[in-house]
Amino acid sequence: MSKLRCHISISLDGFVAGPNQSEENPLGERGERLHDWAVSLAAWREPHGEQGGEVNESTRIMEETLENVGAGVMGRNMFGPVGGGDWGDGQGKGWWGDDPPYHNDVFILTHYPRDPVEMEGGTTFHFVTDGIERALELAREAANGRDVRLWGGAQAIQQYMAAGLLDELELHVVPVLLGDGERLFDNLGDAEPQLEQVRAVDAPGVTHLKYRVRPGP
Repeated sequence: MSKLRCHISISLDGFVAGPNQSEENPLGERGERLHDWAVSLAAWREPHGEQGGEVNESTRIMEETLENVGAGVMGRNMFGPVGGGDWGDGQGKGWWGDDPPYHNDVFILTHYPRDPVEMEGGTTFHFVTDGIERALELAREAANGRDVRLWGGAQAIQQYMAAGLLDELELHVVPVLLGDGERLFDNLGDAEPQLEQVRAVDAPGVTHLKYRVRPGP
């Protein structure tokens, strides 16, 4: 069976987004610093239609995050800036414009139904209102044997970890302190997952820690 994988940048104090998230600051104040290591890479820039970039120890890590991924799952707030059932001007295409960087089917966790939205470059957003298990089931069907990537945000990752459905977690640990924002390992209750370290890779501006995730006691 395909794996559910999550790869996410995180601060030293455990936040995956900074405080005061808004349409102008989707990752919160100073949250963009979590991704400086990635956006400088040629392996990140090329899929986003940009030229140049660095090649370093993070290159292979970035390439692996994109390998064997057939579909994705993400939370409502990660999809776009408009909350609730207001999809914005009848469009609501998300943060990434007409050509998002996913290039496959992405299933959005939401309480508000909406028809699928087909974008340029092969991305289709589907809106799932009947829970995380159903979203994962649909994503696995769309992935056709390949893996499903859990894109975030923190609440979506917490739900899948608490339910014992996440197979792999890779943390890109960035040496910044955000002090507040979206903390990754909150709201797990008694379902604390067991993390088995697979590898650690030191790279400029980031340390990559990969874990297999086992359900908690």
